[in-house]
Amino acid sequence: MMALLSPLQNLSAVISATANATTTAARPPRGRHWEVHSAASNTSAAAPVQFGGYEEGKLERPKWAGETPLSRLVQVLISFKPLYSVLKLGARRVFISTAEKNNIPWRQMAKEVLESEVYKEMDSIQNQSLVYPDYYLNPFHAYEEGNLTWLAAAEAEAATMSMVRRALPNASSLEEANQILRGNWLQAIEQHHIQYSESSVVNDILDIGCSVGISTKYLADKFPTAKVSGLDLSPYFLAVAQHKEKRAMPRKIPVRWIHANGEDTGLPSKSFDLVSLAFVLHECPTRVILNLVREAFRLLRPGGTLALTDFSLKSKVLQELSPVLFTLIKSTEPFLDEYYLTDMDETLREAGFVNITSILTDPKHVTITATVPQ
Repeated sequence: MMALLSPLQNLSAVISATANATTTAARPPRGRHWEVHSAASNTSAAAPVQFGGYEEGKLERPKWAGETPLSRLVQVLISFKPLYSVLKLGARRVFISTAEKNNIPWRQMAKEVLESEVYKEMDSIQNQSLVYPDYYLNPFHAYEEGNLTWLAAAEAEAATMSMVRRALPNASSLEEANQILRGNWLQAIEQHHIQYSESSVVNDILDIGCSVGISTKYLADKFPTAKVSGLDLSPYFLAVAQHKEKRAMPRKIPVRWIHANGEDTGLPSKSFDLVSLAFVLHECPTRVILNLVREAFRLLRPGGTLALTDFSLKSKVLQELSPVLFTLIKSTEPFLDEYYLTDMDETLREAGFVNITSILTDPKHVTITATVPQ
């Protein structure tokens, strides 16, 4: 492991020097109050509770993202194929070792999925007529075939657990970290919908980019009387989601899994009260982000809520990542720069959304909520 990372550590000095030499104007935070909520149960909205005072950085976005000299240097390094191969393998090993150091049995969890009967779910899940957009065929997360592989699907739950643990390293356990990260996100959604919708009732929910259904299940637990659908481009992820859901405690209203493109779902207009995209947009080119937001607007009823959660441009933690870490991240996220350069507030306004609100719901992630006009 150390031998594999040594080339990256040698690069660290070069990248650090560039970072220190780069003079990026540090703009003051926009006049927006960032509020952090404690985890919530299935109850009506309570008063906001300050949890940890998650801190904003001084920059508009990290120096390693966008069109900065540092970002361009990292991109040049990543584009060098021999180095990219080292980075990709290094990233994968770091992800797995970090997870297992935090008592997340990554390899064992993946093995259990791959040795199960999950493959039988594919026939009932896969939409054979679906044409995958070009961007989706790129390598993601150190998988050469991206999200269109059983291995990526089998490892997704462990990877998500590891992401949560890395976001909240001071939490006493994975359970506590999940309670904070998911609880704050759900609380932000619930409070926004109650505040800005004429009806606080949520009857129909669509989780776009649901992966193996982790965010979908949290939404279903939070809103137990709602009809919840999880939609994804990967039939492998959806097969795992359906396989796990069948083996879980039965729900009064089963989750529906849909293999479709979130940019053009084919679902009826004005058919949902809540549309969620959790940790999706950073994996998309700008044009896809725009299309996803427009499709969400079409799908939502008047007064409906859109909820986006993803990397925060203003996160102090992300702005201060070490050179090795942000180089590894960028090597596995081909569209990260486009995400960081997208003005989400403006994108939402142009699509027609109102009441746009942003809340830093953990040290790394922002939850943005918005409303379709009544």
